Amino acid sequence: MDPKKVVFASGNVGKVREVCQILSEFTVFTQSQLNVPEIEETGHTFLENALLKARNASLHTGLPALSDDSGLVVDALGGAPGVWSARYAGPSANDRENLEKVLLGLGDVPFEKRTARFVCVLVYLTSPRDPIPVVCQGIWEGRITLSPSGENGFGYDPIFFVPTHGCTSAQLAPEVKNAISHRGQALQLLTQHFQKTLRPQD
Repeated sequence: MDPKKVVFASGNVGKVREVCQILSEFTVFTQSQLNVPEIEETGHTFLENALLKARNASLHTGLPALSDDSGLVVDALGGAPGVWSARYAGPSANDRENLEKVLLGLGDVPFEKRTARFVCVLVYLTSPRDPIPVVCQGIWEGRITLSPSGENGFGYDPIFFVPTHGCTSAQLAPEVKNAISHRGQALQLLTQHFQKTLRPQD
């Protein structure tokens, strides 16, 4: 089995693009390319859902699998949307509907109290029954804006203000976002793991 061939257990186009950009040395297949049926995300944590998706993808393909479960955690909303970020406004909601529900829920909460963070948990499995999955986590701190700004990215990026750069995530160039985002952080940790375990033997 080629360890640099991996199935990414996601149908999210934005996530796939970012993963392929960062893991450029790998051959990354999406689960849709390999006809992997989606599995219901019944977990109550990002880790539980990531494990479910990775095991499902590896089971149906026989390949190592990489899965990402991520979302937006807003303090003033009691941690919502959290693990339900992709379907916050309903099972078939789109990105705009989801972010508008967040803005509506925050109402007139002042900007300084709109603290939030993006969380990403990545899981890498060599097989469906891998007893020691690799787990990498990234957390990106910010605030929720009063209205959307920016055309880049996806999901909640247009309302996620990045204090270190003075703009929303959707206003960052892709290479800048990939270097500092929650997913970028987690993928960097995963890359470091691969560099240790997949390097040529002496």
